[in-house]
This record gives sequence, C-alpha cells and structure tokens, in this order.
Amino acid sequence: MGELKNKIMFVVQRPPYKSEDPKLALTHALSSGVTSIHIDEEIVPTVAFIGDGVLNCIKDQKSMEAYGITSNERHIKNMLATDTKTLVCKEDIERLGIKEDRLIDASDMGAEMTIKVVPFNEILKEMEANDHLMFF
Repeated sequence: MGELKNKIMFVVQRPPYKSEDPKLALTHALSSGVTSIHIDEEIVPTVAFIGDGVLNCIKDQKSMEAYGITSNERHIKNMLATDTKTLVCKEDIERLGIKEDRLIDASDMGAEMTIKVVPFNEILKEMEANDHLMFF
C-alpha cells in the first residue's frame, strides 16, 4: 500500500427498505479495499448508522419474504469480517426499542470486529476525524 491514507465515512440514515441508498453505502465501503489496490493510497472506510438507518443492523430480517429483496445483513457481515469500523447510534437503537443482542454480528464468519454501539457525540467526533463524508 502507498503511504497516503484517505479516511472516508459513510453515514447511513435511511431504513433498509424502499431505497437502495443503504446498500450503496455498504457496497462502497466494502469496495474500498479493492480501490486501495489500484491506487497508491490506502482507503480507510468507516460506516455509521444513525436515525432510521440503524434498522439496517437488525439480524435475521425476512426482507426476501416481505419485500422480495435481499437484506443488507450479508454486506454488514462482510464489512465486519474485513475489519471495517462499523458504528451504530446508541440513542437511535434505544428510541426504536432495539436491544444490542438483535444487532448483526459476523462471528459465524470468524470476524473479530463487531458493531460498536456508541453515543451520537462519538459519531460526530468520528465524522470530524475523516477526510470525506458521504450521506446515504
């Protein structure tokens, strides 16, 4: 890898259905490693889920049965398996009544990285620490 680092944060604000935005954010974050191979710069992605975007992180969704589309669970598991920093807003999961044990984990894929539930002010700090922000 090159010596340069480019930190990009993908902020997912939309729920997992009725919009392709969350899946696009996850796809872009996952492709960062491939992009680093082709340029002389390391791309370091971070993904944060805020607002209704936290709904993307619930495991075992039946989106194929309900909506005829695949869920974002596989993308999120792949992000965790590739050590992509993944943050979920604590205030939003509490507001929606989502318990932390309902969040996706990728331990079945051998991932050591887990989704980190953090207060919104930590997500803001992370935004400030990144070179680029992309909102989905």
